[in-house]
Amino acid sequence: MATVQLAASPAQQATQASRTVLHVGCGPVDTESLHQRFRGNDWHEIRLDLDPDAKPDVVASITDMRQIADNAADAVWSSHNLEHLSAHDVPLALGEFFRVLKPGGFALITLPDLQQVAEFIVADKLEDIAYESPAGPIMPLDCVYGLGRAIASGHPLMAHRTGFTEKTLRKHLERAGFCDVRISFSPFALWAEAAKPCPK
Repeated sequence: MATVQLAASPAQQATQASRTVLHVGCGPVDTESLHQRFRGNDWHEIRLDLDPDAKPDVVASITDMRQIADNAADAVWSSHNLEHLSAHDVPLALGEFFRVLKPGGFALITLPDLQQVAEFIVADKLEDIAYESPAGPIMPLDCVYGLGRAIASGHPLMAHRTGFTEKTLRKHLERAGFCDVRISFSPFALWAEAAKPCPK
């Protein structure tokens, strides 16, 4: 199996400004799925997904990205991926994020915030609409177990197998070796940015 070096194209190399973002769990081609931070001309997106039907650049699980070379990416973008893993696989995935990042690179991660979701559940609003997403209305039940509509339509990989709060997400990132972990909140979601340290 050949290792992907994530080299820039000749046109990108000519700009001398191109950086590579590895978009993990990218899903089908959709420009809106790439975070705005990475949409400028100075970023080159490499798409990775377990599902070949999504037509990614690299078909792989986020727990085993051996096709991607060590220290290959300037950033990793992960939107609503980690909660689809079993809890024991989360360290494997974060270890892979860390491995493929260049020293000084960073991971940007978003996923459901179970602490916010729990407030709806305690208020007996499990099946109330919590918010509207590009995929349609989202209930707290979807945040806990995965998007019910997608699972019912034949996409079992959309099921959730674990969850996070600010405390547990920070713990997992720091155990994986990340530093400068910064966590923020949006409605029902956690956002984490964490850096791979440069050698001393």
